[in-house]
Amino acid sequence: MKNYIFLLLLTVQGVFAQVEFKATVSKNNIGINERLRIDFTMNDDGDNFEAPSFEGFKVFGGPNQSVNYSWVNGRKSFSKSYSFFLAPTKKGTFVIKPASIEIAGKIYKTNPVKITVGNAVAQPEPEEEEDPFAIIFGNQRQRQQQQQIPPPLKGGDGVHLVAEISNSNPYLNEPITAVYKLYVSPYVSVSDFRETASPKYNNFWSQSIDVKNLAVQMGKYNGEDYRYVVLRKTVLYPQKSGKLQIEPLTLDITMQAPTGRRDVFGRMEISNGTKRVSAGAKTIFVKALPESGKPESFTGAVGNFDFRVKPSKTTLKSGESMQIEVSAAGKGNMKLFTLPKPIVPSALEMYDPEHKENVTTPLTGTQGTISDTYTIVPQYKGNYTIKPIAFSYFDLNTKTYKTITSEEIHINVLDGPMPTAGDDTASAAKQTVTKSDQFAFIKSKTELTPVKTDDFLGSTLFYSLLFAPFLIIPIIVLAKKKKEAIDSDVVGNKIRQSNKLAKKFLSEASKQLGNKEPFYDAMERALHNFLKAKLHIETSEMSKENIQELLVSKKAQTETVSDFMKLMDNCEFARYAPSTSVAMQQDYDKAVGVISELSKQI
Repeated sequence: MKNYIFLLLLTVQGVFAQVEFKATVSKNNIGINERLRIDFTMNDDGDNFEAPSFEGFKVFGGPNQSVNYSWVNGRKSFSKSYSFFLAPTKKGTFVIKPASIEIAGKIYKTNPVKITVGNAVAQPEPEEEEDPFAIIFGNQRQRQQQQQIPPPLKGGDGVHLVAEISNSNPYLNEPITAVYKLYVSPYVSVSDFRETASPKYNNFWSQSIDVKNLAVQMGKYNGEDYRYVVLRKTVLYPQKSGKLQIEPLTLDITMQAPTGRRDVFGRMEISNGTKRVSAGAKTIFVKALPESGKPESFTGAVGNFDFRVKPSKTTLKSGESMQIEVSAAGKGNMKLFTLPKPIVPSALEMYDPEHKENVTTPLTGTQGTISDTYTIVPQYKGNYTIKPIAFSYFDLNTKTYKTITSEEIHINVLDGPMPTAGDDTASAAKQTVTKSDQFAFIKSKTELTPVKTDDFLGSTLFYSLLFAPFLIIPIIVLAKKKKEAIDSDVVGNKIRQSNKLAKKFLSEASKQLGNKEPFYDAMERALHNFLKAKLHIETSEMSKENIQELLVSKKAQTETVSDFMKLMDNCEFARYAPSTSVAMQQDYDKAVGVISELSKQI
């Protein structure tokens, strides 16, 4: 029974599992000279990530993407995050708007985050650390001191964003790399850049590699000397054959460039401006894996692997457990294929595996080890054989399929019950229950005891249910007539509604004792609704003279009428004059008494 409850809880947990997509920051209060990290984290993989505009901040790093995936005891754990590093542009309170992502066809958004930027705070001087922009793009004044006269640059020349693709014609599930480099001319200074469009890797499995430091390197662009910095590195595994496209990375650059002119003092004139640079869309032609020679045991592994099947022990007693570890190690699409499952005799009970991954993703592709560990419990004495397991993969070096087959595993169970002769092992297993065995089978033979019961036909319950509709029909008819009579009584309904409102507002006035305006407002409404119920008049007819005449005509005592009119005057004047809690309590008690007296007299 406990096992069924446990399985039910697991099922309910899986049904009601929800997607989480949230934003977290390193801190909510920073100085104008400090920097901020924000992480957008999700518990399920998605596409089409859209970052917010980051108003009040400039982006000086990111997005850096990280993925954490594990499978333990049959339960999947997944986490993926995009990280940005921000610097405030001014003091004040700012709200970072939600980011969005598409998961399983639905759009999810993060929570908005409130950031307060205050005065500059004291910070220790970094020993050997500089602003990455200053390292990459230098100082314009230093550049003016160079003996070489820089040429004039037009239309934002001198800044280029390039996406370098390692292989534009890979096989399905063959890793390729996309490296994004920002090239800057020696004569140009860049003070800031901001990402306006992120690359989208539709039909690719992607893994970003963190670029911790923006290191400057020297290189060539169109045959000219340039400095460049690597902004982003991504490993991609195509998941679909044919023509695929990688959408471009786009940046807005704030830059300073020489104009080729000099001022009256002979100094080079510098122009400030912005430029939008794009790496351009890249087209990848993905080759399908060959059908010729594809083995039946192939499950999508592409790369170069070593395969092992290792038992924890081969000699044990009935009821004891053993483990079989099925593992693959090497370099390839480690997270994109499944390991083969061992086939065991029916006398060996095998449970769901524990999945483990020890995988890293360098620029050359994913590498490491993945494993499935199965727990096996024998039920009967005997010798059992687990057949060899075949693992196939496509070798990118030889462009052929290769298959690794494990050895047979022989298991010797020393003691325990023996299977019944003439039956297969599975049937025999169900006929014997071991007292100390927590995995014992349910008995297959059931002893039934007849239970004496009375026939339902002709019983008291039978006749009660038979004649119940005929008894209910008159009650329904009477209730319907009563309701029609009440609905047709328009005047009576108005009176009843006014009575309810009078009681409601009088109750509301008691709750507002001590709050002058709400109290007298509720009191006045209660008195008006009382008059509507007793005198059958509307709000437009509630002049003081008309109310007094109608109350007297209804045989109300003169003293009571005078008290009622005085109470209405108090409600009207008390809104504009000071009033104490004692006076409000007196008016409330007086209203209860006057309404009670008028109800008796009219």
